[in-house]
Amino acid sequence: MKQLWLTLSFTLSMIACLASCNNESLLLKNQEEMTDNQNNNSANSNKVRVKIGTSTFTITLLDNPTSKAFKAMLPLTIDMKELNNNEKFFDFPKTLPTNSSVPSSIQSGDLMLYSSSTLVLFYKSFSTSYSYTKIGKIDDITGLVAALGTGNVKVTFELEEE
Repeated sequence: MKQLWLTLSFTLSMIACLASCNNESLLLKNQEEMTDNQNNNSANSNKVRVKIGTSTFTITLLDNPTSKAFKAMLPLTIDMKELNNNEKFFDFPKTLPTNSSVPSSIQSGDLMLYSSSTLVLFYKSFSTSYSYTKIGKIDDITGLVAALGTGNVKVTFELEEE
């Protein structure tokens, strides 16, 4: 009888232990899946947060190879140089895919690639005869000119979660 009682106690203890381990494993698996889903949502997002000093803007990226290559480099903090009192630019050390064309006009808030490696953020609208590959556009340009200022500026680009 004592042996039966010990065997039964041992069996119940093992079942309880296994059940506990399975619950912890399920909990960990669910947490990992949630993290993966959040990472996938960020990777699939077409929104990019742009920080310039204390100002933050949102860019909506286009669906093209250039935008995808740019998004793959994020997060990214760069020093953008002033040019022509209408744009800030940065030269990447490597080329990105291009599909350039001459836009009818440049709009404030346009994010484009000049040539195959120069990122350009425009803060004034104007006509142009130069070719660019479109990457995206700032959704609301209110305060953009003031944030960018008149000289070179540090800009951070990072993915927004959906």
